[in-house]
Amino acid sequence: MRTGDVFELLRDGRPWTRAELAETTGLARSTVAARIDVLMRLGLVAPFGGAPSTGGRPPALFALNPAARVVVGVDVGATHARAVLADLSGELLGEVGERLDVAEGPAVVLGWVVDAVRLLLRRTQRRTSELAAIGVGLPGPVEHSTGRPINPPIMPGWDRYDVPGHIQRHYAVPVLIDNDVNVMALGERRVHLADVDDLVLIKVATGIGAGIVSGGQLQRGAQGTAGDLGHVRVPRAGDVQCRCGNLGCLEAVAAGPALATALRARGIEARNGQDVVGLVRSGDADAIAVVRQAGRDIGDVVATMVNLINPSVVVIGGQLAASGEHLLAGIREVVYSRSLPLATEHLSIVPSRAGGEAGVLGAAAIAIEHVLSPEAIEAASVAITAS
Repeated sequence: MRTGDVFELLRDGRPWTRAELAETTGLARSTVAARIDVLMRLGLVAPFGGAPSTGGRPPALFALNPAARVVVGVDVGATHARAVLADLSGELLGEVGERLDVAEGPAVVLGWVVDAVRLLLRRTQRRTSELAAIGVGLPGPVEHSTGRPINPPIMPGWDRYDVPGHIQRHYAVPVLIDNDVNVMALGERRVHLADVDDLVLIKVATGIGAGIVSGGQLQRGAQGTAGDLGHVRVPRAGDVQCRCGNLGCLEAVAAGPALATALRARGIEARNGQDVVGLVRSGDADAIAVVRQAGRDIGDVVATMVNLINPSVVVIGGQLAASGEHLLAGIREVVYSRSLPLATEHLSIVPSRAGGEAGVLGAAAIAIEHVLSPEAIEAASVAITAS
């Protein structure tokens, strides 16, 4: 058993003795002691007081040292960017954010990311050498193996851009890139739904997408487009043109810009999805009606998805989720009436509890998972042993 595999046991947060580790792993105590020594040299494991004595000197306890390294999680949306600094337990140490249009291109947006990392490290008085990895969520399809956006519909100038390479010119650490909704699903699950292995998080904002976790594993699909609900054709959209170039897409009638357009057609001033949410919260009947209908349109697609992949929880997040029960009611109305009874018997359709933090929490989580993976720990242990 490798050093990385021993460390995997120590990640549970509770302190272990060498004897407990030897019994669990089947390794000799001398081998366990050597593995612990390497992990302590890496700073990832630290002594944790002493266990109760059964006679003689109490055995030493060891546990994960979450302060050993830090990671940065970045959530880039269509019109915003947010970054957090976290320790290896996921505890947030600092946060920055700004309104930023992703259509300004990779040079502008990634320039902000580079500056945000520097600012977070300075504010928390952490050295660049303590930075272990950076996770980034982007609002479009991402080729997971390279971290490059692939034909993103709302990201002009980003297609196949080397996002990890750009950031690594400034920080020589692993940079993990994923679709923003995938990252949100991971963030929601890590913080609030850790015991749920089958869930879908649907983001309803400038676009509409889903992060799908099945059997405890994130499902990205062959080209990173799994969960792209916004470009599924829905009956009510008819021949309405979507910004992707197709006709009748869900996004064209149910995303934030579409709802704002629908309200303007009724003589109500609404520039974007945020305005729609504000009108709903103020009790505007027209805004409530268009949001409720958007929920039904989304429900059309979600009902099919529920029959196909059978999640136990559907989480509704994104900007328009802030409109509250009006959107959820429309989704539930259609999903529960059109899905198979067995598929909905124990199905919950709930608002996101992580809210606007889901993206950065998930981005930090993918960075932490990479840093603390058995493979990464083993590579680090080999390097430090050879030095």
